[in-house]
Amino acid sequence: MENLIEKYNVSRETLSKLKLYEASLNEWQKKFNLVSKASLPDAWNRHFLDSLQLLPLVPKDAKVMYDFGSGAGFPGMVLAVVLQEKTPYLKINLIESIKKKTLYLNFVSEKCGLNNIKIINDRIENVKTEKADVITSRALCRLNELLKYSFRFCRPETKCIFPKGKKYAEEISEAEKFWNFDYRLVRSLSSDEGMIIVITNLSEKRR
Repeated sequence: MENLIEKYNVSRETLSKLKLYEASLNEWQKKFNLVSKASLPDAWNRHFLDSLQLLPLVPKDAKVMYDFGSGAGFPGMVLAVVLQEKTPYLKINLIESIKKKTLYLNFVSEKCGLNNIKIINDRIENVKTEKADVITSRALCRLNELLKYSFRFCRPETKCIFPKGKKYAEEISEAEKFWNFDYRLVRSLSSDEGMIIVITNLSEKRR
């Protein structure tokens, strides 16, 4: 954990909040199925570091961010904890349709003293449209579906940051049948086979 101070320029206060977050995950997992049981013993690497690797990809001038299907808060809540100190003007919206998970997200937000976050208990398609500077999502659905959800929140310069597993190339090819977009790939630090897809200039293809 301590290497986060050097790697991501995280303060000791922020690191303490991340440790509180990790402890709460272990505690709440006893009551609710927040993450897979198999991932819990290695939650720091599987969830927290996996989320933190997106940090350098978030534009420093971003004002509005959405995290779709936030679950237990990965990556959106982790990024909110760190970015409250770095870019307090960035407002982060976590959308999660499952009530028990939003109860947990609200608990973490209060425990970590976050004021840069809004937790929305609803389906993505029901949320009032607001143009975003950044959209993130992890393990929610395939890329084509993610782009359907993202489109109404996007301007051309909106940056969509989506971690994907070993089938990332297949998902890109599928999405390109329905969408125009520019993208670049960033190798995942938490998976030998995974990539982070960074998308801009999203538009629908005419049929």
